[in-house]
Amino acid sequence: MRLSRTSWLIVTIGIFIIAFTSLAIVRYQQINQQSQLNKELASVELELNQVKPEQISSQYEELERRLSQTLAQLETAKAEFSPPIESIDTNDILFDIARDYGVKVIRITLSDESSDDSNGVAYSIETFSVTVEGDVLSLVNFITRLNSDLATGAVKSVVISIPGTSSEASADIQLVMHTYRGD
Repeated sequence: MRLSRTSWLIVTIGIFIIAFTSLAIVRYQQINQQSQLNKELASVELELNQVKPEQISSQYEELERRLSQTLAQLETAKAEFSPPIESIDTNDILFDIARDYGVKVIRITLSDESSDDSNGVAYSIETFSVTVEGDVLSLVNFITRLNSDLATGAVKSVVISIPGTSSEASADIQLVMHTYRGD
Protein backbone atom coordinates (compact mmCIF):
# COMPACT_ATOMS: atom_id res chain seq x y z
CA MET A 1 0.00 0.00 0.00
CA ARG A 2 1.32 3.22 -1.13
CA LEU A 3 0.44 6.54 0.41
CA SER A 4 -0.31 9.51 -1.65
CA ARG A 5 1.48 12.76 -1.36
CA THR A 6 -1.44 14.35 0.44
CA SER A 7 -1.53 11.52 2.97
CA TRP A 8 2.20 11.98 3.63
CA LEU A 9 1.64 15.66 4.14
CA ILE A 10 -1.20 15.05 6.65
CA VAL A 11 0.88 12.46 8.58
CA THR A 12 3.89 14.82 8.68
CA ILE A 13 1.75 17.76 9.86
CA GLY A 14 0.20 15.49 12.56
CA ILE A 15 3.65 14.45 13.79
CA PHE A 16 4.78 18.09 13.90
CA ILE A 17 1.65 19.08 15.85
CA ILE A 18 2.22 16.29 18.39
CA ALA A 19 5.92 17.24 18.73
CA PHE A 20 5.09 20.93 19.06
CA THR A 21 2.40 20.24 21.68
CA SER A 22 4.80 18.05 23.67
CA LEU A 23 7.49 20.76 23.57
CA ALA A 24 4.93 23.37 24.62
CA ILE A 25 3.86 21.27 27.62
CA VAL A 26 7.50 20.74 28.71
CA ARG A 27 8.20 24.46 28.36
CA TYR A 28 5.08 25.32 30.39
CA GLN A 29 6.26 23.00 33.20
CA GLN A 30 9.72 24.60 33.12
CA ILE A 31 8.20 28.07 33.40
CA ASN A 32 6.05 27.00 36.38
CA GLN A 33 9.04 25.38 38.11
CA GLN A 34 11.20 28.45 37.50
CA SER A 35 8.45 30.68 38.89
CA GLN A 36 8.20 28.53 42.04
CA LEU A 37 11.98 28.57 42.51
CA ASN A 38 12.05 32.36 42.06
CA LYS A 39 9.40 32.72 44.80
CA GLU A 40 11.42 30.49 47.15
CA LEU A 41 14.60 32.42 46.35
CA ALA A 42 12.88 35.72 47.09
CA SER A 43 11.61 34.37 50.41
CA VAL A 44 15.07 33.14 51.45
CA GLU A 45 16.67 36.43 50.38
CA LEU A 46 14.12 38.33 52.47
CA GLU A 47 14.90 36.20 55.54
CA LEU A 48 18.62 36.56 54.90
CA ASN A 49 18.34 40.34 54.62
CA GLN A 50 16.53 40.47 57.97
CA VAL A 51 19.40 38.70 59.77
CA LYS A 52 22.13 41.08 60.81
CA PRO A 53 25.64 39.93 61.68
CA GLU A 54 25.54 41.98 64.90
CA GLN A 55 22.48 40.03 66.05
CA ILE A 56 24.14 36.71 65.33
CA SER A 57 27.26 37.82 67.18
CA SER A 58 25.30 39.02 70.22
CA GLN A 59 23.16 35.88 70.21
CA TYR A 60 26.30 33.77 70.03
CA GLU A 61 27.84 35.64 72.96
CA GLU A 62 24.62 35.31 74.97
CA LEU A 63 24.45 31.58 74.28
CA GLU A 64 28.11 31.17 75.24
CA ARG A 65 27.46 33.05 78.51
CA ARG A 66 24.41 30.90 79.27
CA LEU A 67 26.37 27.75 78.45
CA SER A 68 29.17 28.67 80.85
CA GLN A 69 26.62 29.46 83.58
CA THR A 70 24.85 26.16 82.99
CA LEU A 71 28.13 24.24 83.09
CA ALA A 72 29.05 25.98 86.36
CA GLN A 73 25.65 25.08 87.81
CA LEU A 74 26.14 21.49 86.65
CA GLU A 75 29.50 21.25 88.39
CA THR A 76 27.99 22.71 91.57
CA ALA A 77 25.13 20.21 91.44
CA LYS A 78 27.52 17.32 90.83
CA ALA A 79 29.63 18.32 93.81
CA GLU A 80 26.55 18.78 95.97
CA PHE A 81 24.63 15.65 95.02
CA SER A 82 27.22 13.03 94.20
CA PRO A 83 28.23 11.13 97.33
CA PRO A 84 31.92 10.59 97.89
CA ILE A 85 33.16 7.15 96.87
CA GLU A 86 34.30 6.56 100.44
CA SER A 87 30.70 7.11 101.65
CA ILE A 88 29.48 4.46 99.23
CA ASP A 89 32.16 2.03 100.44
CA THR A 90 31.27 2.77 104.06
CA ASN A 91 27.60 2.16 103.32
CA ASP A 92 28.43 -1.16 101.64
CA ILE A 93 30.41 -2.31 104.69
CA LEU A 94 27.68 -1.14 107.04
CA PHE A 95 24.90 -2.97 105.17
CA ASP A 96 26.97 -6.15 104.81
CA ILE A 97 27.61 -6.28 108.58
CA ALA A 98 23.96 -5.44 109.32
CA ARG A 99 22.85 -8.34 107.14
CA ASP A 100 25.29 -10.70 108.89
CA TYR A 101 23.80 -9.87 112.33
CA GLY A 102 20.15 -9.47 111.33
CA VAL A 103 20.12 -5.77 112.13
CA LYS A 104 17.88 -3.34 110.21
CA VAL A 105 19.48 -0.09 109.06
CA ILE A 106 16.83 2.59 109.51
CA ARG A 107 18.75 5.71 108.53
CA ILE A 108 22.21 6.82 107.38
CA THR A 109 23.14 10.47 107.07
CA LEU A 110 26.42 12.16 106.31
CA SER A 111 26.22 14.78 109.01
CA ASP A 112 29.58 16.48 108.59
CA GLU A 113 32.46 16.55 106.14
CA SER A 114 35.69 18.44 106.64
CA SER A 115 39.34 18.35 105.60
CA ASP A 116 42.52 18.37 107.62
CA ASP A 117 46.27 18.29 107.07
CA SER A 118 48.47 16.44 109.54
CA ASN A 119 52.25 16.36 109.06
CA GLY A 120 51.83 17.25 105.38
CA VAL A 121 49.22 14.53 104.73
CA ALA A 122 45.87 15.83 103.48
CA TYR A 123 42.78 13.86 104.43
CA SER A 124 39.04 14.31 104.77
CA ILE A 125 36.93 13.56 107.80
CA GLU A 126 33.37 12.36 107.31
CA THR A 127 30.97 11.91 110.20
CA PHE A 128 28.02 9.58 109.71
CA SER A 129 24.92 9.21 111.84
CA VAL A 130 23.43 5.73 111.65
CA THR A 131 20.25 4.41 113.26
CA VAL A 132 19.75 0.64 113.43
CA GLU A 133 17.23 -1.71 115.03
CA GLY A 134 17.50 -5.27 116.26
CA ASP A 135 17.83 -7.32 119.42
CA VAL A 136 20.37 -6.04 121.96
CA LEU A 137 22.95 -8.81 121.43
CA SER A 138 22.84 -8.34 117.64
CA LEU A 139 23.25 -4.57 118.06
CA VAL A 140 26.31 -5.01 120.32
CA ASN A 141 27.89 -7.52 117.91
CA PHE A 142 27.08 -5.25 114.94
CA ILE A 143 28.71 -2.22 116.60
CA THR A 144 31.79 -4.21 117.66
CA ARG A 145 32.36 -5.62 114.19
CA LEU A 146 31.63 -2.26 112.54
CA ASN A 147 34.35 -0.68 114.66
CA SER A 148 36.85 -3.40 113.74
CA ASP A 149 35.99 -3.60 109.99
CA LEU A 150 36.29 0.12 109.25
CA ALA A 151 40.02 0.33 108.56
CA THR A 152 40.17 4.13 108.38
CA GLY A 153 37.27 4.88 110.69
CA ALA A 154 35.91 4.33 114.15
CA VAL A 155 32.68 4.35 116.10
CA LYS A 156 32.71 7.70 117.89
CA SER A 157 29.62 7.22 120.05
CA VAL A 158 26.72 4.83 120.57
CA VAL A 159 23.37 5.31 122.27
CA ILE A 160 21.33 2.12 122.62
CA SER A 161 17.64 2.45 123.45
CA ILE A 162 16.07 -0.63 125.03
CA PRO A 163 12.29 -0.37 125.19
CA GLY A 164 10.39 -1.80 128.17
CA THR A 165 8.04 -3.70 125.86
CA SER A 166 8.81 -6.54 123.49
CA SER A 167 9.67 -4.24 120.54
CA GLU A 168 13.20 -4.19 119.14
CA ALA A 169 16.02 -2.13 120.59
CA SER A 170 17.56 0.66 118.53
CA ALA A 171 20.99 2.24 118.41
CA ASP A 172 22.12 5.67 117.25
CA ILE A 173 25.74 5.42 116.12
CA GLN A 174 28.19 8.16 115.20
CA LEU A 175 30.96 7.00 112.80
CA VAL A 176 34.05 8.99 111.86
CA MET A 177 35.85 8.10 108.61
CA HIS A 178 39.30 9.42 107.64
CA THR A 179 40.17 9.34 103.93
CA TYR A 180 43.48 10.24 102.29
CA ARG A 181 43.06 13.07 99.78
CA GLY A 182 46.54 13.31 98.34
CA ASP A 183 48.04 16.48 96.88
